[in-house]
Amino acid sequence: MTKFLKIKNILVKVLTVAIIFSAGIYIGFNKQTEIIKAAGVNKEAFSEEEIDLSAFWKAWELIDEKYPDADKTGEQERIYGAISGLLDSLDDPYSVFLPPDEAKTFKDDIAGNFVGVGIEVALKDKILTVIAPLKNTPADRAGIQAGDKIVKIDGTSTTGLTIEKSVKLMRGEKGTPVVLTIEHEGEEDSKDITIIRDTITMPTLDAEVRSDGIFVIKLYTFSANSTGLFRNAIKQFVNTRSDKLVIDLRGNPGGYLSASVDMASWFLPGGQTVVIEDRGQGEEQKSFRSKGYNLFNENLKLVILIDDGSASASEILAGALQDYKKAKLVGEQSFGKGSVQEVIPMSQGSVIKITIAKWLTPNGVSISEKGLTPDYVVPLTAEDKKNKKDPQMDKAVELLKNWPQ
Repeated sequence: MTKFLKIKNILVKVLTVAIIFSAGIYIGFNKQTEIIKAAGVNKEAFSEEEIDLSAFWKAWELIDEKYPDADKTGEQERIYGAISGLLDSLDDPYSVFLPPDEAKTFKDDIAGNFVGVGIEVALKDKILTVIAPLKNTPADRAGIQAGDKIVKIDGTSTTGLTIEKSVKLMRGEKGTPVVLTIEHEGEEDSKDITIIRDTITMPTLDAEVRSDGIFVIKLYTFSANSTGLFRNAIKQFVNTRSDKLVIDLRGNPGGYLSASVDMASWFLPGGQTVVIEDRGQGEEQKSFRSKGYNLFNENLKLVILIDDGSASASEILAGALQDYKKAKLVGEQSFGKGSVQEVIPMSQGSVIKITIAKWLTPNGVSISEKGLTPDYVVPLTAEDKKNKKDPQMDKAVELLKNWPQ
């Protein structure tokens, strides 16, 4: 822990230097000693025994001395680049620095109303991958699928791009086209798909009673208003007097932790662990527990559908109900987005989004490792989709009608 604090203190001092740069308090960045003195930092803190910053300062000087267009890149942009590199060194696609323009895009995403194509993306094995297309969006209508790899955006390779930079390329004016070069799973050749940007309003929930009496809740996202909509859907289900329920989390990229905990509380006694936050570093784990609505008894028959587009809060809800044997999971391996990010404001509207913990299911299984494995693995092929077949839902119905003892 002492070593951690020492490194942390050094990084704080380095960031102090960066803040002084950005504030324009000290101009003339050629000498390390002068910069440290300007920041009010003890030079001994940067001894070679602890950390050697000479290569950083040498690189800065070489840009000034050698690069022909050095004057076209402002000092602020260099600082942003340096901070981005610091985050990139973690080899974690979810820990990133967002300069002001990208930070604004990020905030628009959270608000849930923006102009774009309508897909949730993540870096999987360092490849930009579609978690899920949002319902009734341009991407959904264009045939984009969960698991698709986006290799180019308007001809620009996505290799090495952050999620935020990729999203920025896909954004634009309403009614304008963007060309995504896609690799579908199981197909050898990539193909270009032209999508017309539109205003995206994220859907939340649909609920229906099937003709066979099975109640289906299709949850698209864990948004701020999803808990109230889920509560209403549960009331509708209770009023049908059915004991058979399907919660469809396929293509649900997640959202608010609080929403997943609240929804799990309808099925778990008060105080039972829904998810564990593991911060590592020897810190004590934190458990998020059921609020104890616990409306249903052992007679409830519950199936949850998941696929490779089920991520984050979806995995928290499904993982908890699977661990406590409250539900059977049907479908395909979930995405495996089991980490917690904190958004920290920086100067001039920039932010750092940094992973602070990993999610574990109540049984201590890391969601980040490989996602959730269904109790019943049922693929949904391209041929199934073409013929409008749904073997995963068919399996759920079969289980509910012949509930396992």
